[in-house]
This record gives sequence, structure tokens and C-alpha cells, in this order.
Amino acid sequence: MQLLLQGRGFDVRAYAAADPMLLDEQLTEAVCLVIDYLLGDRDGFSVLATLRNLGWRGPAILITAYPTEELRRLASEAGFSAFLEKPFKEHMLVNTVTSLAPRSVGSD
Repeated sequence: MQLLLQGRGFDVRAYAAADPMLLDEQLTEAVCLVIDYLLGDRDGFSVLATLRNLGWRGPAILITAYPTEELRRLASEAGFSAFLEKPFKEHMLVNTVTSLAPRSVGSD
């Protein structure tokens, strides 16, 4: 996903786990969050809640290989702007991010 979005002109930061991501001092400068529902050390809901508590108000996309209507409802209630079911086609991710976040490359 990182290479796909970078190839489309987005400035991307990728993290192997949520806890190291939350330690990044520049995290609240992010324009958009793409996060998996199930992570090793947390879930996507707790990460978004932590970011919101830090004052971040950007759009967030939840991705999951375990989609249910209940999870979709909870994601919406938690403030996720979009919900993508894995596996998804590359264009679905690119189109969703494009609709929610401006590209940082070439925008001087």
C-alpha cells in the first residue's frame, strides 16, 4: 500500500505497529490515516481515538479482512470516513485516499 500510494504522488509514512506510530511527534500533521482494524498491539479504533484525543481531525480509512455490518457501523460511529474490505483492488484504495486527502507531491 505504501508503494502504491507513493507512486500516485502521496507522501506516505508506514508503521509496522500502532505503538511506534503513536510515538511519532509528527503524526498529528498527517493528512489522512489508513489503518487496519486488527493490529498486533492495538486495533484501528483505539489508534483513531488516541489521535482524536491529541487533536487530530483528519479523515481516516479503516481496512479489514473481517468485514461485518456491525464492524462497518462501529467504524462509522468511531469517525472513520471510509471502510475498505480486504482484499481490495488497488484503484479502490487510491480512489478513496484521493477523495479524502490532497496530494502533497507537487503542491508548492
